[in-house]
Amino acid sequence: MRRLRTALLALALAALAAALPSAAVAGTGPCLPDKAAPRCQVWSGKVTSVKDGDTLDVDIAGDGTRKARRVRLTGIQAMEQRIYSVRASRRRGDCHALEATARFERLVRAGRGAVRLSARRAGSRTGSRLRRSVAVRIGGRWRDVGSTLVAEGHALWLPNGIEYAWNDTYRRLAQQAADASRGLWNAQSCGRGPSEQAKLTLALQWDAPGIDYLNVNGERVTIANLDPTSEVPLAGWSVRDSALRRYSFPSWARIPAGGRIDVHVGAGTSTLGGLFWGLRVPVFENATRDARAMGDGAYLFDPDGDLRAWSMYS
Repeated sequence: MRRLRTALLALALAALAAALPSAAVAGTGPCLPDKAAPRCQVWSGKVTSVKDGDTLDVDIAGDGTRKARRVRLTGIQAMEQRIYSVRASRRRGDCHALEATARFERLVRAGRGAVRLSARRAGSRTGSRLRRSVAVRIGGRWRDVGSTLVAEGHALWLPNGIEYAWNDTYRRLAQQAADASRGLWNAQSCGRGPSEQAKLTLALQWDAPGIDYLNVNGERVTIANLDPTSEVPLAGWSVRDSALRRYSFPSWARIPAGGRIDVHVGAGTSTLGGLFWGLRVPVFENATRDARAMGDGAYLFDPDGDLRAWSMYS
């Protein structure tokens, strides 16, 4: 069902943009540097630091100041980094987080720190961070950073209802990376994990019957254990969407041999047969058959940080 989330976000962004001081004057150009359409507002800048796999600081040209602005990459979600440092040896984070940061840094260095920022709306933000697509100039052409990170398996696809020009491209690249088991899609890349030999599948009911906000438990994640002889204990495991909304399984949860378990998004009493996330609002974006190409995904992680099963849709 259609949701109010995108409309409310658009109104909030418009109000925020009206309250902000004047920013750099943007030019116009393709949202993705290798495609003629759609068109976006475009800025240039110089990177002062890469913070993590999807965030950096940029001194934006023409804004009348040398102060760097914090920029959040549109359309991707790298694994979470917990300790930040200009020295790579001091950084700490979830499995795959530091690899994503290091790859982002190498791309910026290859482009000598110069970046092309683009957005459909100048006021697009994630909290206090500007939301922008970022491209670096390598070998005489602009190269989209988000496309590279997703294609190489350093980040999940994170669709956006306002800055949607990248949704379809990033989804296809994420699916290709998953099919090739690249980066975070390699289920053994974070070490030898629990129930390593178990074959798990994940199915997602992302569109609740009726009105989503009135039927939160109509959204559910179903995880099946195809091993006919061994159960899979779920202590330390978690399932999440493409943003940071995460459900951590209780220590007693398990999937019986040849069985399955459901995780309902809403409230309820969890049992061995069914678990409840406990949220008051839906988690998973509804797919759209329009230019926004909206969708989402559900992702099952084991205690080591390995991605063991998933479902992406658009």
